[in-house]
Amino acid sequence: MAQFAKSRFVPTPPEKGSFPLDHEGVCKDLMKKYMTCLSVNKQDNTQCREEIKTYLDCRMKNNLMATEGWKSLGLDDVGSDVQVVQK
Repeated sequence: MAQFAKSRFVPTPPEKGSFPLDHEGVCKDLMKKYMTCLSVNKQDNTQCREEIKTYLDCRMKNNLMATEGWKSLGLDDVGSDVQVVQK
């Protein structure tokens, strides 16, 4: 009878997409604006690029996600006049 070696699986976190929750609701209003924009535009995220940039900027400035360049997020061509609330 063949015996199989038990290998232990060690999960690794994703490089992107995993970040702390906004327990204090610092960026909640911006997230709601983005979600509303998606709803109004039938989930077409290309219509909500300013909203997502503002929301992600809030998350980065409040240490709720790693700081990334706008180019790597595909948002370097979106207006830069974002106004963000910080803790």
